[in-house]
Amino acid sequence: MHRFAGIDWASAEHAVCVIDEHARVLHRAMVAHTREGLAELVAALRKLAKGSVLPIAIERPTGLLVDTLVEAGFQVVPIHPNAVKASRPRYAAAQGKTDHGDAFLLADLLRTDGHRFRPLRPLSDETRALRALVRTRDDLVAERLSLANQLRALLERFWPGANAIFAEVDPAIALAFLRCYPTPQSAERLGEKRLAAFLERHAYSGRRSAAELLARLRAAPTSLTGEAEANASGELVLALVAVLEPLVAQIHRLTTAVEHAIETHPDGALFASFPRAGRVNAAQILAELGDDRARFVSEEHLAAEAGVAPITRASGKSRAVSFRWACNKRMRSAITCFADNSRHDSAWAAGVYRSARARGCDHPHATRILARAWIRVLWRCWQDHRPYDPALHRAAVPAEAAAV
Repeated sequence: MHRFAGIDWASAEHAVCVIDEHARVLHRAMVAHTREGLAELVAALRKLAKGSVLPIAIERPTGLLVDTLVEAGFQVVPIHPNAVKASRPRYAAAQGKTDHGDAFLLADLLRTDGHRFRPLRPLSDETRALRALVRTRDDLVAERLSLANQLRALLERFWPGANAIFAEVDPAIALAFLRCYPTPQSAERLGEKRLAAFLERHAYSGRRSAAELLARLRAAPTSLTGEAEANASGELVLALVAVLEPLVAQIHRLTTAVEHAIETHPDGALFASFPRAGRVNAAQILAELGDDRARFVSEEHLAAEAGVAPITRASGKSRAVSFRWACNKRMRSAITCFADNSRHDSAWAAGVYRSARARGCDHPHATRILARAWIRVLWRCWQDHRPYDPALHRAAVPAEAAAV
């Protein structure tokens, strides 16, 4: 007799339901998210499996619960929450929702539509480590951008000169400058010699002289804020700098770790071989793609997961094409970033981008079109375990020859 399990996971406790091939409930329980709770869950599921493979449906592909089930030898089948939500009207017209109800729904979806879902294949240790590094770095970069925008807006309001002296406000040298001179009043006696000494002390690598940077500072508009507001704004500048400086340092440390991890990964050379991929961007793509070649059944499946293939809705004479919102947004960001960079080093990629812009597409749309074209190439290289070779890319050979 075939049996199917569904788990509605949560942060504190999980709802578990096991049914037979006729949808009769054999087991229903709430399990605490503790060491003892997970051990009890594994023991109960093993007992119910009766020596056979027990497939378990769950709404997420990662996490401690998923790792515990995979490590215990169960066949874990992740089902997207959108699929679960779309299936809920099959079970109740009022579309009510309970944890036990969702656990049963997941188990029954596995019973009736299990052939449509792929069992989870655990990532290798190298890929899991790379994914953790990349995702944490990306999250910290997002925090840095948010804080930098806040700092930039603050300076624009009460001290535009500090915004103008350096190209960005969050590099280490710009933060060090703001730590020394958090207000316009603190920089009133700043001269060319003192600025030159500051630049030398912080190993300034820009191409502008101290005189040019000082001219930028002096040419900026004068703030009209009062003394009290200026002092308060200076305290805010120092607070944001105090948060940004260690954040920037940790991002730099994680970037070094990501670059080392992609160099030692078995697939690292493959993804780094694409034009202008770079080590960090290649690591971002690899971290989201994984190392399971059977995860995506086709290049179209991969393009949909990456969010670079639009959604088409056609019925009779009506046809509508819309943006794909449901996708792996980290993968879309990584793929489109690579595509945008590649057009500066690949004549073929530049031609695809120019053609899309000539048809009236804006920059983001043209970049997604180019990313969709690159996915066909990336998919083939990934499946063949072969780095990218422009000489074997038939569509790129004429464009590269014409560019020469």
